[in-house]
Amino acid sequence: MRAAVYHGRRDLRIEQVPEPRSPGPGEVRLQVLRAAICGTDVGEYLHGPLLVPLTTRHPGSGHVGPVVLGHEVLGRVLEVGEGVESPGPGQRVALGAGVWCGRCARCREGRPNLCQRYYTIGLHAHGGLAELVTVPAAMCRPVPDVLADDHAVLAQPMSIALHALRRAGAAPGQSLALIGVGGIGSFILAAAAARGLDPLIACDVSRDRLSTAAALAPRAHLLAAGPGVGEAVRDLTGGWGADLVVEASGSAGGLAAAPGLVRRGGRLLLVGLQAEPRPLDLHDLVIREVDVITSNAHICDVDLPEALELLASTGIGPCVLDRVIALEDLVPEGVMAMADGTVRGKVVVRP
Repeated sequence: MRAAVYHGRRDLRIEQVPEPRSPGPGEVRLQVLRAAICGTDVGEYLHGPLLVPLTTRHPGSGHVGPVVLGHEVLGRVLEVGEGVESPGPGQRVALGAGVWCGRCARCREGRPNLCQRYYTIGLHAHGGLAELVTVPAAMCRPVPDVLADDHAVLAQPMSIALHALRRAGAAPGQSLALIGVGGIGSFILAAAAARGLDPLIACDVSRDRLSTAAALAPRAHLLAAGPGVGEAVRDLTGGWGADLVVEASGSAGGLAAAPGLVRRGGRLLLVGLQAEPRPLDLHDLVIREVDVITSNAHICDVDLPEALELLASTGIGPCVLDRVIALEDLVPEGVMAMADGTVRGKVVVRP
């Protein structure tokens, strides 16, 4: 079968590889209908290997060596393994990216995203930028009939956004200031609008991304990144600052600006991944009793079904979708287009 195989920095090949094995107990084999790429994939291509275990065996998956990328996946069940009652053959399913053991302390307390043996398909094991993939049935959720393939594949990044807002205790009527509306940030904005947070304030360096934000949340106040953002946020929140500030850009400037946008007693949610250690004024945060919260990945049982429902009941999918490309065009039209900043939304691949 054809697959996108990561061999190292700037070495991503579309090549013929053996088909994945038949499903074992608790597994399903899928025909991949769509796969999407994100900043993590771009980072691996440009700067990696960062997460892919090319030379050292991954402790969770056991994989070592080149890997088929693709952790945002939509598929149709072709075959089920022993003990799998659902999903059944022929069913469309969206995948959560992470695999968990279900037995460790974190899994037992309902936090499988922190599993001691957690690994991600498409990074630590073969993923879905291919014609076929075999995965645990537990990470699959059925897709509503009304949801098109091009939009259903966005359920995994939407799950990350929903998990982040849940971690921060986001609730209707709270004010939110979001730094960075690319990648995950656009999904956070859409989810916050659907949950009734108000006012919504979105800040980004890109006019194109702010245009997408306007379509996702028409009531949102859109701000170009710069020295006047803090004053603008205070003006829009009665002089206090936002109840919740989300840093989703992963940039040094975004992290530096974020604490100054939070009200006294508010919350600062860190979602964007920083490339290196950054300074943070803890004295100020302590004096103002600001809660600092972090979020990573999602919880499949909770977040993935809600993500599918939200995508099916709103127009989020068409707003965040930039393009659908063939597998052969993955590097020039997908990875490099994202790296060059010419993409204003999600890139979806049709294997």
